[in-house]
Amino acid sequence: MTTYDCSDPVARRAGLSAAADAAAAGNLVVLPTDTVYGIGADAFNATAVRDLLAAKGRGPDMPVPVLVGSWQTIDGLVTAVPPVARLLVEAFWPGGLSLVVEQAPSLAWDLGDTRGTVMLRMPLHPVALDLLRIVGPMAVSSANRSGQPPATSAAMALEQLDDSVAVYLDGGPAPIGVASTVVDVTGDLPRVLRQGAVSLDAIREVAGQVEAAS
Repeated sequence: MTTYDCSDPVARRAGLSAAADAAAAGNLVVLPTDTVYGIGADAFNATAVRDLLAAKGRGPDMPVPVLVGSWQTIDGLVTAVPPVARLLVEAFWPGGLSLVVEQAPSLAWDLGDTRGTVMLRMPLHPVALDLLRIVGPMAVSSANRSGQPPATSAAMALEQLDDSVAVYLDGGPAPIGVASTVVDVTGDLPRVLRQGAVSLDAIREVAGQVEAAS
């Protein structure tokens, strides 16, 4: 278990290399994002994803979202990108919006009980984006034990997750400090499942009519 201070350029390069190696070896990493800190694994390593859920004290009934490093990545992960999803991506990625879409059936991953969907987001944080562009899509959930507050710093993540994580990338305090807004675009109308970093009004300005979860 090693923590890297990503405010130092040399430590940042070393940390990104160590985190990429850890993910390739099936180990867990903690990374900063614009919303909260995340605990991540290679999205295509089912054992690592199970270890991620175990570290959080969570079961497969709460599947793990996936972070991507570019707009284009979404096209290879879904059956089809609905037009409204494309509009939301262009408006809010990278940023605090997660989209629930129908995943491509050919994908060889196991993120939990997803029922054929996947939650995708492109975070607005340079360290996260650098790591995602090295590793590829990563299964990432908030870096906290289930039922505890999401970590907004590497120290908070370390306090909760300790040596279940191989590498901690410290990118300073999370800029937003609240979880992403989640919008399901698999139905006839976009449905806001969780209100967070992006306001409901901002979603409506782009998507038009949306349903808000009660």
